Amino acid sequence: MTEEIVKSALSKVTYPGFTKDIVAFGFVKEIKIEGKNVNVTVDITSSASEVAAQITTEATDALKSAGASDVVINVQAPKMPKESSSKGKNLAPQVKNFIMVSSGKGGVGKSTTSVNLAVALAMQGKKVGLLDADIYGPNIPRMLGVEGMKPEVVGNKVLPIKVYGIEMMSMGSLMEEGQALIWRGAMIMKAIEQFLRDIMWSDLDCLVIDMPPGTGDAQLTLAQGVPVTVGITVTTPQQVALDDSRRSLNMFQKLNIPIAGIVENMSGFIAPDTGVEYDIFGKGTSEAMAKEFETTILAQIPIEPSIRTGGDEGKPVTYCVPTSETAKRYMKAAEDIWAAIEKINAEGGVDNQAIQPNTPPGVSACSTAAAPKQEAPASSGESCGTGCGCH
Repeated sequence: MTEEIVKSALSKVTYPGFTKDIVAFGFVKEIKIEGKNVNVTVDITSSASEVAAQITTEATDALKSAGASDVVINVQAPKMPKESSSKGKNLAPQVKNFIMVSSGKGGVGKSTTSVNLAVALAMQGKKVGLLDADIYGPNIPRMLGVEGMKPEVVGNKVLPIKVYGIEMMSMGSLMEEGQALIWRGAMIMKAIEQFLRDIMWSDLDCLVIDMPPGTGDAQLTLAQGVPVTVGITVTTPQQVALDDSRRSLNMFQKLNIPIAGIVENMSGFIAPDTGVEYDIFGKGTSEAMAKEFETTILAQIPIEPSIRTGGDEGKPVTYCVPTSETAKRYMKAAEDIWAAIEKINAEGGVDNQAIQPNTPPGVSACSTAAAPKQEAPASSGESCGTGCGCH
């Protein structure tokens, strides 16, 4: 037996739930060979016991078929995720934890971050959903290579699309390609509620939610509809992006959403020919903002050609180029996010009851004392004029 023969045999062992093998993922950490006796250490990202059992069985069979007589497979796995202890209104109770990915402005790589964090969490053994709540710019189907694929409808519910080990739903999967949505805020709010209530999400450890840019109706609707476990802000190093990101972080505070951290995109450029990293747009400029809001920088994601090609071709860099520096940083960020989630749940979880509307049943929010007093609308089809969307 040789190491080459062992690796060749193990390359036939597919990681459960994915199409890649344990060697390609880099999970085979140590190989010891004594004659025909083989001892292999596999460091997996899943905490599920059935995943470890399947890998042990298939790896043992593959090595014995390759000529090994005695095989020992040591599988190292993380601890099982803890149950959420969050309270308050939850339109999707089968989801244990909600991760809101937000940004103060568009064009900072928020959707790319959402996709790769979701895939990274799935690769680490979590049951993950990805909701593309960026209604006006639903790009995630393309980033996952499922543009044009329509979801299955069961009764009055919609099944999410399964890809790269995650469940995904997006307005881009429901509407015709290139169609523009010219919707008022009330329609956006209704759509987000339906995405939470009418999609047949599985029993998920977490749902990563890619929000529209800004701090408007969509963010408030989500926070009132489900207890958001953590919020993540995506920014770039430029000062104008940081200014907008502060508003996003301030929104988390006002909505009682714990801040898991900041992802700084376009943080340096890694030259593909030399591997040298250059700070062409600056790097680390979000550190002061992180201290201001008592949070951390989850990752500084560099500009790498594989990110752009992966997004365009529907091949997330974390899954398809796991050895890249970018993939490693996304994986580390996912680990830190999950650690924050477990800490929050251990301390009592989150509760969105304080931000629920406090108007009596059947009374519009525009009738509260905070709204200016006006004459009643002439007809039921007219708005009250406060912008509440009640008509």
